[in-house]
Amino acid sequence: MDKKLLSILACPLCKGDLRFDREKQELICRPDGLAFPIRDGVPVMLESEARTLTTDERLS
Repeated sequence: MDKKLLSILACPLCKGDLRFDREKQELICRPDGLAFPIRDGVPVMLESEARTLTTDERLS
């Protein structure tokens, strides 16, 4: 994930910062507890495509 792109992306729900999870290829929004997938290098910033974080993921 390009650092410049990551610096301008925000959560589509709360407009907060996102954290890049390189291993899972996801953008994480901790306040909303969602993980947005990155497919073929393109972030999919749709709530319907996001995965809900587990309790352990929210705490780490």
